[in-house]
Amino acid sequence: MTQTTDATVAATPSEPTPPRRGPRVHRAWWVAAVTFVTIIGAAAFRSLPGILVDPLQDDFGWSRGTIGAAVSVNLALYGLTAPFAAALMDRFGIRRVVAVALTVIALGSGLTVWMDSAWQLILCWGLLVGLGSGSMALAFAATVTNRWFTERRGLVTGLLTAASASGQLIFLPVLSWIVETYDWRPAAVTVALAALAVVPFVWLLLHDHPADIGQKPYGAEEFVPKPAPVPGAARRALKVLFSAVRTGPFWLLAGTFAICGASTNGLIQTHFVPAAHDHGMPLTAAASLLAVIGVFDVIGTVASGWFTDRFEARRLLAVYYALRGVSLLFLPFLLAPGVHPPMIFFIVFYGLDWVATVPPTLALCREQYGEDSAIVFGWVLASHQIGAALVAFLGGVARDTFGTYDVVWYASGALCAVAALMSLVIRRGPTPAVAVA
Repeated sequence: MTQTTDATVAATPSEPTPPRRGPRVHRAWWVAAVTFVTIIGAAAFRSLPGILVDPLQDDFGWSRGTIGAAVSVNLALYGLTAPFAAALMDRFGIRRVVAVALTVIALGSGLTVWMDSAWQLILCWGLLVGLGSGSMALAFAATVTNRWFTERRGLVTGLLTAASASGQLIFLPVLSWIVETYDWRPAAVTVALAALAVVPFVWLLLHDHPADIGQKPYGAEEFVPKPAPVPGAARRALKVLFSAVRTGPFWLLAGTFAICGASTNGLIQTHFVPAAHDHGMPLTAAASLLAVIGVFDVIGTVASGWFTDRFEARRLLAVYYALRGVSLLFLPFLLAPGVHPPMIFFIVFYGLDWVATVPPTLALCREQYGEDSAIVFGWVLASHQIGAALVAFLGGVARDTFGTYDVVWYASGALCAVAALMSLVIRRGPTPAVAVA
């Protein structure tokens, strides 16, 4: 009798079974993680230009201006491809575009092993890798952020922007060691293999839209259906551009970001290592300093994303550019054969400011241009890379002409002061940026 009662009690629970909880970590964070790893894989090539200037000059006798021209083509295409890539992602999906882009990067980097003429460097290093890396540019991060997040957008933008610096951190010391120990060719092959290794992760794990897996974007209160593919990717990218260029904020954002590119990718990333080498610093030591910039870039960019969620983006940009300009004015006095504390301070300071400009710039694009913000940001990024391309080329020409980089450091510092003033006059948009309490 007791056994029957116990069985009955066990079979009839006194309290209703609580509903099953959904996953503790929203799928958007997993997509952001895959995007982070993908950008790291693509960033391997971004580590190469600075450490290959001297080896290519020694191997082929090319001037720094010639090598800088190839870097210039790469940087320009990196920017000009971005808005079209953002539109292609709307048409064909993020996964397909990114997988093809990584394959093109691997092809371009791998083919440089067999080059023997400067035009081949421009074709492989400039054209192919420029197109591939441009499709993996920050417009990719903007597309992922816009689709998968309605909250914490500034933070996510900072994290994904920092991925490029993380790639530099991971690959730069390794690649510089390979170049010094073996040759520049094994370093190029390493980059190609790194890009290819990421492709399977992209194809299997990078979903195009939350609706593909039946989820809402992170922070959204309602389910967002997946929009229909947008035909005419090139036409849409140009249409958005023609609309944006009729507004004042676009030119201010494009101008400040051009100066940003000139003072980072074009100047420090391309010319810091050879400039330090000119002063007697070993190649590996100079490359390691550039990698340290990557360490603090991660911290600075993530912090900038956090600040962007809470403070006015215009003022943040003004502070970032002003501090960057001041630091560049001191750099000519810091270059020496050895690594000393003032140089380390410059590296840490510049690293914190490296692409801290991205989250507030993207926030201003979102504030001004709404659903077209990813494509508009792609065009703003194009100006970033055009500025970088000009300084990558002109910096090499200045070194060939004057025998020093000093004039380039001073001119870039002055440009950063101009960018700080331009940031302050950007007017408020029609809709506020997403804020986090």
